[in-house]
Order: sequence, then C-alpha cells, then structure tokens
Amino acid sequence: MSLSHPKTEVGYLVPLNHNLEENPSAPKLPISHGTNLIGRANIPLPLPDKRLSRNHITLTASSDGSAHLLVEGTNPVVVNSRNKRRKLNSQENAAISDGDILELIPGHHLFKYEVSGATKTDNTPSAGTGTTNKEASHSLSQDGNGTCSQEQGRNAAARKPGHSQSGEHSNAEAIRNFHIPSEKIPSTFRLLRVQQLPPWANTSCVAIDDVIQGDILVAILSNYMVDLDWLVPACPALLKVPHVLVIHGESDGRVDYLKRSKPANWILHKPPLPISFGTHHSKAMFLVYPHGIRVIVHTANLIYVDWNNKTQGLWMQDFPWKDQNSLSKGSVFENDLVEYLSMLKWPEFSVKLPSLGNFSICPSFFKKFDYSDAMVRLIASVPGYHSGAGIKKWGHMKLRSLLQECTFDDDFKRSPLIYQFSSLGSLDEKWMAELTSSMSAGLSEDKTPLGLGEPQIIWPTVEDVRCSLEVL
Repeated sequence: MSLSHPKTEVGYLVPLNHNLEENPSAPKLPISHGTNLIGRANIPLPLPDKRLSRNHITLTASSDGSAHLLVEGTNPVVVNSRNKRRKLNSQENAAISDGDILELIPGHHLFKYEVSGATKTDNTPSAGTGTTNKEASHSLSQDGNGTCSQEQGRNAAARKPGHSQSGEHSNAEAIRNFHIPSEKIPSTFRLLRVQQLPPWANTSCVAIDDVIQGDILVAILSNYMVDLDWLVPACPALLKVPHVLVIHGESDGRVDYLKRSKPANWILHKPPLPISFGTHHSKAMFLVYPHGIRVIVHTANLIYVDWNNKTQGLWMQDFPWKDQNSLSKGSVFENDLVEYLSMLKWPEFSVKLPSLGNFSICPSFFKKFDYSDAMVRLIASVPGYHSGAGIKKWGHMKLRSLLQECTFDDDFKRSPLIYQFSSLGSLDEKWMAELTSSMSAGLSEDKTPLGLGEPQIIWPTVEDVRCSLEVL
C-alpha cells in the first residue's frame, strides 16, 4: 500500500465473506490518515484475479475516520452504505464512512470500512447533537427511491413506485430470504447452481446430478452441444443407465469424436434439417423410471460452463405410468410432446424393462404415461416453413394461440415485454413485430385485448462480461 502521509492509522478494511461476516483467515488492511492506494498487489487472495487493477482504488482518509474513495481501475466498485448500493465506474468517487461495505468487483472481494476504536472515541458526537442510528434508519426507511446499482435497477424496475424494502438487508440481498416450500419444488421452475456463488445465492438451485438421479431405465438427452468428457464424470449415474439416446446438433467433426468416446450402449442421433440452415437446439431430458417418467426442459448445453458458470434454468416434473385400463386417455400435454418428438425422427430401438415388458422406444412410447397433472403447456419450435393449420403448432405462433385463451388482470394491459437470451440471430423489424403481437396476446378481465407491450431486451454490456465468472 502506497502512503503519501505519515502513517497514523484511522481504520481498516476488514475482509468479509459472502455472508457479510468477517473472514478470519484474511488479514485486515490498515487505512492511514492521508492517501491509501489499494490494488491487486496488496489484497490477499487465494488465487490471482486480473479484474483487480494494480491501482484499483484510492482511499483518502481524514483524522476523524471519514474517507473519500476514487475508482482508479477499469472495473467498477460498489459501495454499500446503510443498505443502499451504489456502483462507481472508473474515475468516479464517493464518500464512505464507518461500517460501509466495499465490493472491489461487484459481488466479489468484499471489505467493510471500520474506523479504529481510538478514532471513534475521539469523534463521538455529544448527546443531543448529530443524528442517532435510530433516526438515520427511520430516515432511510422513508426513502424508497435511493440510489442503487444497475443490477438492482433491473429488479427494481418491476416494483411499483415508492415500494421500499429497508431493514436488515438491501434489496439486492433479498434473495437470501427466498425460499420455495419443499412440496412445491418438484413442479417448480428452478435455477441451476452457479459454482462460485455463495450458498445463499444458490438457494433452491440444482446441479445436473440433482436432476439425473435414481434407478433410470432409459434416458433421452436432447441438446445442441454435448461434451461427454464433462458429462459422464459430472453425472456418473448415466453410466448405470442401460439405454441412452443423445439427440444433438453438433458439427460433423465433433460427431466423429463423440462416436469414438461414447459408452458402447449410447446411441447418437442428429435430427435431419428440412432447410439449408439452422441446427437442433432443443434442450430437454426424458428419464424413464420403474414408476414413471421425468420430463425436464432446460436452457443449458451439456457442457461445463453452462452448468457451472452461467445463470440457467429448468422446468421439471415427474409423471406416472398410465393405468393399463386407460392407455387411450390422452391430454394436450401428451399430444404436444408426442407431436414434437415425431419431428426428431430418431431410429427406434427396442428395450426390455424389468417387470414392465418389452417396448419400442419411439414417439408413441411416450403415450404410456399419465400427464393429466402437468403444470405447464409445451411450446416447441421446429425448423422449416409452416403454413395453414401447421402455422399455429410451433414457436411464437403456438404461444400466441395459447395466450389468446387466457384472461389476465388489468395490470397486464400493455405491460412491457422483457426478453433475455445469450444468442441474437438475424432479426428484422417484421419478425420482431410478429413476436410482439404473440407475446402481447390475451384478454383482460373486461374481455378486451391486452394491447401491444413495449419490447425490452436485456443484453450484457462489456462491463457485465468483464466482471463475470467467464473472464476469471
């Protein structure tokens, strides 16, 4: 640490873990009266982090313990003061005081600025002067529109004006108290666990071995990218499955490698394309058990970074075998599923399932399960040109037809349409207008159309990427 003033210590930067508790294994950084230059070289880390600049921040401290922070590096710093988070970009500055928390990289490398005991004693206000902690807290609770980081702003935009969540945790930390009742979890949308996030941020999240587990008889894995070198060690239960079909969209070069490295009982299939562009992208799993089937629709490729470093999600639900006396009884979920699977044209294969009999694994096999309790409707997308009655079977036109059957609260009239995705194809205004019409479909309580909403696309900035786990 570079000091331009005599070393009279006025406080410390106390390292914290992600639960905002002091990390006893890391030393405190002393803060002296005057200029304190803090950077990669004097921040104790188990592993180097190049997101931290050599001259990351400057703290200029006064003798009373108050300090001024200037961001010297290229990456932003977050100051959390009295449960209000403010993000500072390069060359921006802010005043900090005792108890403020600094995130040297947003969400990472947390330190609490702590004024030393002697400095606090020298500068304690006498009775009847200043603002008490109680008064400060009360004043804060009246301000529902305080400064927040861009990350918070994305969430706060959905709240009604004036809504305040003051108290023990800031809005950005509200997820710490988020909990899904256990009885709801089997049929709930879930986020995938991100490996380097703290436990509270992975609340109710799942890993791949939480999904693929148990006494699986047949597994069908549908995806675009498949890395068997990662998948098999990450999910060893797959090696015990007698019959595995992998439906993929990999290139011919990758297919040759997959054929050489796959287990002998695995079948690879790349669906044919009726047009000269596009690829198989559907991400789903169908796991057959002695007592039924588990259907999973998810967003992650079967590769390490998608299941460990990125925010991904899935929907999962288990369904029983049909009663032998009601095999002909179907459902809209069943019809949608079987019709989509028929488009994949995989080679049928025969299996003998213990205590169940012999079966041919083809799309019609999936009619043997009871989907009457399905919590969702399936919307699939297939390549090609669609017309006539087929135009409403797939993609956003299928979504439009389903939403047109729904009635929504008046709050949804002309509500914004928020899109978030990682790949941006060749879009034009005509197609975007079609998607807007589909996403805005539906009726309000007075049976009038909801009206077109304004599309809002969430897209990562250079700063988002630079501060992500992908650049560690």
